[in-house]
Amino acid sequence: MAVLKVKFTKTRRGKLAQVLWILNWISVVTGLIVFSLGLFLKIEIKKRNELMVSGDIQTVPNMLIAVGTIACVINFFGGKICYDCSDANKFSRWKLFMLPYIICTFFFTFCVFAGAIMCYTMRNELESALYHGLKDALKFYKDTDIPGRCFLKTTIDLLQIEFQCCGNNGFRDWFEIQWVSARYLDMSSREVINRFKSNVDGKFLLDGVPFSCCNPSSPRPCIQHHITNNSAHYNYDYQTEELNIWLRGCRKALLEYYDQLMQSIGLTVLLVWLFELSVLTGVRYLQTAMENVLILGDPESESDGWLLENSCVETAKHNFQIIKNIGKANQISTEAGKSDPNVDIPTADYGPDNVPPCSIPTVS
Repeated sequence: MAVLKVKFTKTRRGKLAQVLWILNWISVVTGLIVFSLGLFLKIEIKKRNELMVSGDIQTVPNMLIAVGTIACVINFFGGKICYDCSDANKFSRWKLFMLPYIICTFFFTFCVFAGAIMCYTMRNELESALYHGLKDALKFYKDTDIPGRCFLKTTIDLLQIEFQCCGNNGFRDWFEIQWVSARYLDMSSREVINRFKSNVDGKFLLDGVPFSCCNPSSPRPCIQHHITNNSAHYNYDYQTEELNIWLRGCRKALLEYYDQLMQSIGLTVLLVWLFELSVLTGVRYLQTAMENVLILGDPESESDGWLLENSCVETAKHNFQIIKNIGKANQISTEAGKSDPNVDIPTADYGPDNVPPCSIPTVS
């Protein structure tokens, strides 16, 4: 029994073909939108590539770019097909091509859905890449005179100013690394030497942060040195001076930014998937209705259209049987290829009992 059978007159078939022609051209535009979103996401990740550890974070934008490109191509040809399918004579030219086209479009819509889901599952990979990338970037903050690292100070300062954040997890991350270059330290100073000797790693550690961590909304001048020493500043308590420096870590700030971006892109791609699925459903109805018109032989007659010719269970069994037969055929061909080529194969049938006739003796 056919699934979701609908009866179509000639007028309804023509209107369906026209609507699908318009929807396919709209789908070309949605494909361009998906392509643009993937390109935009790729650029946004590339802009802060030095703050991330390279991994699988480029998979999602590459997927969206590929899906958007394929959508433009498939829907461009789909518009041409639907335009011709309004006429039974023109449909006969596309008849053999229609089923492969629908199957390819079905798998394509699945890829669109997968791309939308990947937008929501990218957070863990992105968080790991940001954690390790920012951790390494903070260590190289002081290396302004080393080629390949000299830009990191500017990058991190601009990041902390733009996203109103400080450090990786928080401002205390700066206490654990030497972020002041030794070239700007007076090595003859007893205080500097004592600071180098005060830790096992021999680093110049401070309870201070770079200027980019300062909050311009603070009512008092920024306190970026001796942050945890209340006695070093007048009327100061670092546990309550929340407006002095940014307390939020840059990893959390970037994650929130990318989360909002990925959720918006994922929702858009999901809507595109629903739209593509509706177009595919309409194309399937048009295909089956026009095929039944060719069977009836009367272009003016009514015809039935459906999504599946048989029930879902019967269709699954039929497809499983086809796959099973293909597997058996491959197995037989493999066994035939392994047979001994030296074994003689009989080429004649000697009767029901396979007994050769008696040989007639020759008279000498």
